[in-house]
Amino acid sequence: MSNTHRLGLHGLPNRNGVSPSCVGLPAGNWPTITDFLVERFPAIAREVWLQRMQDGLVADEFGEKVSADRTYRGYMRVYYYRALDEEVRIPFEETVLYQDEHLVVADKPHFLPVTPSGHYLQETLLVRLKNRLGIDGLIPIHRIDRETAGLVLFSVQPSERDAYQALFRRHEVTKRYQAVAPWRGDIGFPLTRESRIAPDQPFFRQREVVGEPNSQTHVDVIEVRGETALYALSPVTGKKHQLRVHMNALGLPLVNDRMYPPVQHIPDDDYRYPLQLLAQAIAFADPITGESRHFESRRCLNLPPAPQRLCDASCG
Repeated sequence: MSNTHRLGLHGLPNRNGVSPSCVGLPAGNWPTITDFLVERFPAIAREVWLQRMQDGLVADEFGEKVSADRTYRGYMRVYYYRALDEEVRIPFEETVLYQDEHLVVADKPHFLPVTPSGHYLQETLLVRLKNRLGIDGLIPIHRIDRETAGLVLFSVQPSERDAYQALFRRHEVTKRYQAVAPWRGDIGFPLTRESRIAPDQPFFRQREVVGEPNSQTHVDVIEVRGETALYALSPVTGKKHQLRVHMNALGLPLVNDRMYPPVQHIPDDDYRYPLQLLAQAIAFADPITGESRHFESRRCLNLPPAPQRLCDASCG
């Protein structure tokens, strides 16, 4: 059964544009579902889970409410509402570039997450669009990082989501990114970077490892100014952080990238230093309508005239 169908069975409606969060229960020996949730989410106190259950805000994939003492059973999904005591407004606005009965194409600013996670709930592209457009079943077809700006596609009809996502799984979507990074004249362009990308430590990082390649990116140069260049990146595969990992492995870390390699002196919420990576264009044959689709971001990156830290992510 698909995730889309399960979303129709858990019995928890959207609240203020926010769908219930979902966690899969693996095989294990936890006495109760509550014990698993407390261990799985250490930042959430047991008392919080107990209150959520008492309020009927935790349910399994079959729509049955989860009680505090319910025995643990693996290979099942549990849905629940996340809650944040205080959520800071992200001071950048998304733009809707296109909308019809099948698709919504949004132009995302830097720093705005696509979907709720961590400290972000209302301040996410998905929730903002649901509230703005009044489309309760809006679902992202793909994701880009919170730090990355540019195009994100959403399916209007949940039943059509898999048809669109299959395009990405079959690598039938042409994606073009732009990035600002150091210039190295000793590297010949264009080039193709192929490598095996695997999880790193801490858990949110990725790294290249020895083994059969599972990622591929075409890299070319658009413009060079001094020691900095604007690059065109075309990922064939879609591994997590793929472009950032590949560019860093080439000795070309993206300007203002906090993770590849780690940059300690730039706080995550310092809006003066956006990651210089833009999902600039996307093209594909629409599996529902048969149309040729092509969309381009209206945002751009600033290529400085001389070596310096980049502090503005928008045009003008």
